[in-house]
Amino acid sequence: MPHGGVLRHVKITALALLLFFMPAAAWSDSKVVMTFGDSLTAGYGLPAPDAFVARLQAALRQAGRDVVVRNGSVSGDTTSGGRARLAWTLSGQVDLVILELGANDSLRGVDPAVTRRNLDAMLVELARRKIPVLLAGMLAPPNLGPDYGQAFNSIYPDLARHHGVALYPFFLDGVAARPKLNQHDGLHPNKAGVGVIVAAMTPYVLDLLDR
Repeated sequence: MPHGGVLRHVKITALALLLFFMPAAAWSDSKVVMTFGDSLTAGYGLPAPDAFVARLQAALRQAGRDVVVRNGSVSGDTTSGGRARLAWTLSGQVDLVILELGANDSLRGVDPAVTRRNLDAMLVELARRKIPVLLAGMLAPPNLGPDYGQAFNSIYPDLARHHGVALYPFFLDGVAARPKLNQHDGLHPNKAGVGVIVAAMTPYVLDLLDR
């Protein structure tokens, strides 16, 4: 290949790579909502079109908003794992974060003080980057006892007040402990369950996007 052809080929290849890795939101003026959580928002056990990210994006667009919802969630993640990966996950444009972590902490009996510190640190980092947050609350399983439950359940409203962020009190509200709305494991919402969550959470997201 002539020298000029080589240079032209290199430039085209470099441009193609740049465009491939460029965030989708860079192509338009769409606002970007990123879920940052665990399997509940990552869509565990569901086809992508039936999972939380796709369903929320569809609901927001149906409401007339030009929005892209990005999946920044990892199944099995704890607040410690989320805290460790937050900085590098927040790449590209992010206009709103739905912070949904803590369910796996409670299932593993993690000290609520550890969960609180991790969520607090993540909220501090998001505030430093001036990214609005919808904090999705979680409730501890009853079998862990009233003392654990009280310590864990108070984390989300306390941190929302302290950091001045919006709170969605319980991510699984209307879905938890309802077999028809959950997969066989009884922990993860099925397609119908995701629909209940999205319908209830969409007004919160719209309010934050419109501020």
